[in-house]
Amino acid sequence: MPTRRSPLAMALLSLVCEAPMHAYRMQQMIKERHKDDVVNVAQRNSVYQTIERLLRDGLLAVRETAREENRPERTVYEATETGRETLRQWMHAMLSTPAREFPEFPAALAFLPVLPPQEALAALRQRIDALEARLSALDTEIADGRTYLAPLFLVESEYQRVQIGAELDFVRGLADDLGEGRLDWDYRI
Repeated sequence: MPTRRSPLAMALLSLVCEAPMHAYRMQQMIKERHKDDVVNVAQRNSVYQTIERLLRDGLLAVRETAREENRPERTVYEATETGRETLRQWMHAMLSTPAREFPEFPAALAFLPVLPPQEALAALRQRIDALEARLSALDTEIADGRTYLAPLFLVESEYQRVQIGAELDFVRGLADDLGEGRLDWDYRI
């Protein structure tokens, strides 16, 4: 059975294709490069579980296990040829084929009438504030990144900026419609 593709598995394989490294370093590099905006590494355990899956499926190999002075033992991993080829296949599929994803926000919109109109409006206004803050942070990240990174390494931030901008426009319009009473709110759950 082929290894299940995931953004985290793709990120880990990508990192060890750059250079062999241990799990903690992989997690740190994802954070240092701000890739934790697109790859969830909040739970260290998920990194280790994904590494175990990649090892089991022959996509990673143990290069060495070492201990430095007072530090815990660390296992350094490297990509196998099968891992490199699998990574190329995953990247092609992820870039070429839209995935059927189920994010929370569209699900919440589908059941919006569960909340009274004023409560829904308050929640949407909170979302607007959060989106504006995220947009501002991305603008700073992109501007700062342009001083030391090649444009290729900023594409996911620019994509996020476009997505968040579009969502912000949509949510502002929805909040305006709701605040002005332009939405029929007869349905109650």
